[in-house]
Amino acid sequence: MSQKKIFSTHHDYEIQRRDVVYEGFFRFVRNHLRFELFNGGWSDSVTREILERTSAVGILPYDPFLDQVVLIEQFRIGATYQQDRSPWLVEVICGCIEAQETPTEVAYREAGEEAGCVIEALHPLCDYFVSPSCSNEYIHLFCGKINASAIGGIHGEPDENEDIRAFSISADEAFMLVRTGQIKSAPAIIALQWLQLNRDWLRSIWQK
Repeated sequence: MSQKKIFSTHHDYEIQRRDVVYEGFFRFVRNHLRFELFNGGWSDSVTREILERTSAVGILPYDPFLDQVVLIEQFRIGATYQQDRSPWLVEVICGCIEAQETPTEVAYREAGEEAGCVIEALHPLCDYFVSPSCSNEYIHLFCGKINASAIGGIHGEPDENEDIRAFSISADEAFMLVRTGQIKSAPAIIALQWLQLNRDWLRSIWQK
C-alpha cells in the first residue's frame, strides 16, 4: 500500500522558463511551470506572474513598564486605490533586508531610522508570505522591548523620501484601533493581536 503524501515539497514542481518582464524598484517575472497534482500526474504547463522583492522585517516596539506600543504613520501609494480611505496608514516599523543582513539586524536598524527607538530585546513573533498568489514577499515579524517615554516626532531617510510620524499609545488603545478597523496594515494587525494574547507573559519576562 502506498503511503499518502501529507505535504508537497519542492520536488513536486518544475519551473520551465522565467521571463523578466520589468526590473526597477521591484522585479516583475513571468514564470512558465508545471506542478504535481494531488490526484496524481502533472498539470499542463501554466503561466504565473510574480512581483519579486526582497524579504522584509516588521517590528512592534513595546514598553512593558508603561504598557505602551510605538506605531508609525506614513503615505502608501497602494492605499490610494481605495478612494473612501486615507492613504496615510498606521503601521508597525518595517524595512527590507539588505545584502548580508539578518532579520534581527534589520529590526534594530529600522527601529532607529523610522521611530528613533533603541531596542533592548527582541522576541520573534512569526514569519509569513504576504500575498503568495502574486508576490514572493516574505516578512519576519518581531516585538521589541523599548523605553517609550520620549518616543515621537518625524523620522525616516530623506534620500528615500520617507516622511514617517512615530507616536506611542497605550497597548489597550492600539488593540481598540484593530478592533474598530482603523488599522489596515496586516503586519500591524498580526503583531498587535499577538501582543494582546501574550502581553501578560511578555511583561513578566521583560519587567525582570
